[in-house]
Amino acid sequence: MFYRLLIFYFLMVPRVFFSQIESHPRIYTTNQDKEAFLQTLEEVEWKNELVDRKKENLEKYLEFVEKDSEWLVSRLQMNWKTKHDKVFLKGGKFSHSEGSAPVPTVRYSGTRDWATDYKRPRLENVEPYFDDPRGLYLEHKKTGRKEWIHPSKAGFAIEKLNEQIMRLVEDAAFLYWLTGDSKYAEFASPVFFKYIDGMHYRDAPIDLKNSNQQYISGLATFEVIHEGILLQLVSTYDFLFNYFKSNQYSLDNSVAVFQKWGDQIIKNGIPDNNWNLFQARFLTYVALVLENNENYKNGKGQEYFLDHTFNISTDRQISIKESLLVYDQETAMWPECASYSVHVITTLLNIITLLDQATNNNEFLNYPIIEKAVLASFQYLFPSGYMVGFGDSHHNMISPENFELLIANYRKYNLVEKEALISGLLSQIIDDELYERKAKGYFELFFYVDKLNAYSDKHKNVSIESFTTPTFYAPNVSMLNQRMGEGDNAIMVSTVGSFGNHAHANGISLELFANNYVLGPDMGRGSSYWHPDHREFYSRFPAHNTVIVDGKSDYSAMRTYYPFKLDNVFPKSGKKPSFDKITFSKVSFVEPKTISNQQRFTAIIKTKNKASYVVDVFRSKKQKEGIQSHEYFYHNLGQSLDVIDENNKKIQFEPTTDLNSKNGRLKGYDYLTDKFKAESSNDLKAVFKLKTDDNPDNIMKLWVKGSPNQTIYKVNLPTSNAIEKGTAPIEILNELMPTLVLKRENSAWENPFVVVFNPYIEGGINPIKTVTYSSLKEYPTTQIIDVELNDDNAKDRITVNASENDIALGNSFYQKGLLSIIRESKGTEEIDLLFLSGMTKFEYKGWDIVSSGEPFSFSLEKTEEGFLISNDNPITINMPISKTDKNIEIQIFENGKIVKRKGTTNRNNPAQIVFKLSKPYDKMLILK
Repeated sequence: MFYRLLIFYFLMVPRVFFSQIESHPRIYTTNQDKEAFLQTLEEVEWKNELVDRKKENLEKYLEFVEKDSEWLVSRLQMNWKTKHDKVFLKGGKFSHSEGSAPVPTVRYSGTRDWATDYKRPRLENVEPYFDDPRGLYLEHKKTGRKEWIHPSKAGFAIEKLNEQIMRLVEDAAFLYWLTGDSKYAEFASPVFFKYIDGMHYRDAPIDLKNSNQQYISGLATFEVIHEGILLQLVSTYDFLFNYFKSNQYSLDNSVAVFQKWGDQIIKNGIPDNNWNLFQARFLTYVALVLENNENYKNGKGQEYFLDHTFNISTDRQISIKESLLVYDQETAMWPECASYSVHVITTLLNIITLLDQATNNNEFLNYPIIEKAVLASFQYLFPSGYMVGFGDSHHNMISPENFELLIANYRKYNLVEKEALISGLLSQIIDDELYERKAKGYFELFFYVDKLNAYSDKHKNVSIESFTTPTFYAPNVSMLNQRMGEGDNAIMVSTVGSFGNHAHANGISLELFANNYVLGPDMGRGSSYWHPDHREFYSRFPAHNTVIVDGKSDYSAMRTYYPFKLDNVFPKSGKKPSFDKITFSKVSFVEPKTISNQQRFTAIIKTKNKASYVVDVFRSKKQKEGIQSHEYFYHNLGQSLDVIDENNKKIQFEPTTDLNSKNGRLKGYDYLTDKFKAESSNDLKAVFKLKTDDNPDNIMKLWVKGSPNQTIYKVNLPTSNAIEKGTAPIEILNELMPTLVLKRENSAWENPFVVVFNPYIEGGINPIKTVTYSSLKEYPTTQIIDVELNDDNAKDRITVNASENDIALGNSFYQKGLLSIIRESKGTEEIDLLFLSGMTKFEYKGWDIVSSGEPFSFSLEKTEEGFLISNDNPITINMPISKTDKNIEIQIFENGKIVKRKGTTNRNNPAQIVFKLSKPYDKMLILK
């Protein structure tokens, strides 16, 4: 039966919930579950290890408190002497406190900026009852000397010390519930109530500037989403509730503080990004620990805070019900950079798991987008299992907690097949030594299943590839990922614009994964969002693999609305076609600072030996005619960068001061170091070498198209803050990033930047022998790239136009459309591979393929039986035949059946046979 107060809301929490939770604890576990939990500790070593660690960690502090009962409580960061009840800020910095309360009050954090030059002292070294008008006395990280500083220079030192203390208190409360040993309760209670009373008598902060800070501040920290100590207080209250009651402690101030904290979280925040969900997590804890509304004069109990969590939106706290609509309902992508998006998923899983612990009503069924988002998040992953790094992201793994909580839900509600699928994946991650099951906190301890079920043969090969597709487009973050190959041959390109929250000003940027590393990584965020290196460099164009116009390309970062437009892509996003040799995309963008049109074509092409290479064609021009310059930036992991001319000799570079802000460029150019310059109009090769101990050199060779009066720069960028040991060798995690810059002093549209990325391992398979470039005088936008391969004397000819409407015409060749790729082997007349896309009409060596209306994609691969083909729109195929090839037929594979059709002779050309395809087919075979 559902309780009546919220009957009109979608949450529908059962009435029985509120009758059952009159007892405590109730957040992570209940007294009824205690016996089973104790049995779990006997049987599950990794859970028991956490409990043992908590006991062991508390021992020395128990001894300190036994000798001095005030030892721990005196380390709290409080206004011990002044007892100030009012806090004043100046924007994102603590200004001062004043007023008077009847008890010592909780000190406010120092600043919103976590970056600081000063060390936070070890708890043992904190001065008891510290409260000095001179500020804080902290050690400088560089000099090692202690200095008196204003709290605003101390970063998070104040709040983190209090959190560290309260974490000990929380653990003691848990151990009291577990063991019944009163020493733990006696250790925790004085500290808990000292802090609670100190917060009860202290007001919320006031911003003297009346800036946006006034509307995002919490009671203890500068952001309501970082009130971590609230969870520790609530958990302590929950585990010690019965002890408090039996020892006749007054809990009025505790309830009042939890209500005040909840009200502050509802009142403040940012209503249109991840904050809603992070705030909702805090409100869930507050709601679950309180009693029914009817127990409090102000009516602010369980129902009140659950309602504000799930159903009621305020100016600065949007309900979960409404927030979940922010997801792209088709792709299940959250509109922020990958790291934040996956953090949102984890937060939602936490919230729903807590709610389900209380209701036992399979709450996940009420929010299906959460499960969908967990599975969609695999599309963020490089083949190594680490996330893309666009915007403020870091190359993290998806938190295994997401999978653990899904598995726990599936087992709880006997969803066997779903559990087997995710357990199979998690087991593979464990087998690959990317994750070890262990408990770090209470979520793992109480909610993770004790042991993963052995996965069946059906699921033993479950992997990242099982959840990803060759291309994936997320329009609400302007991200397009392309994938090709497996294992050591896996390549991935992630192309991003700037859209959503925590985005950077980067134009059309890319990250490139090959040779098991993110060789062309993003740079991540700076020291902090308020630090100059983030504002001037890390979030700006020069930190990205992109093209900068006039040295000035720029726009707002963080909350950014400059996506690219997806013009063409193959295969379609989220699809896995039978043809798997090529992926490509073409995106377009208007750079707003210089009003420039930009377009990036990127293709991954697999060779016969399963190795792949990447083609990058970047067009850029100002809309206004006149003087202009365009600079193509590409940085790559490695210790060296050599540029080699057409005679295979290293180009000699000279030091330069060209690239800096003094000549009108962005401030971000000043972060470039070791600047060298050369000039060349010819094609060249740029070779990045990544050396690691006892391993062959990891090579990224760039085949660069020449251009009249092109300037080449070799520079170093600062360290990438996105990479980590899973995406780069540990030896270079803190090293500078070698970078190639190509500069044009004119438009780069008809003569774009063209680069073939050729990754390989020294001594291993190198798919490319050589690359040459050419163009057609009468068709100036056409780019012809000839890639001579190292397998079977084959050659790929890639013909790229600027649009589907452009024409390329040559000897026995006609193309009206965007892209053609022809693979041929020397000494043979037949085509090995043909791929067309964005095409209206194509002619080559007797083949004539024509659209029936819309531009089409078409693939052809030579096999022993004939030609394997596919199409995505209606077309007519005119195929060359010899005089004896009159009975050629086509087999169409559709719905598990094979349909055979004979071709007809072209009445206008008897040397051709015609096949008309009236709709898309994923797989067909022309038999010869």
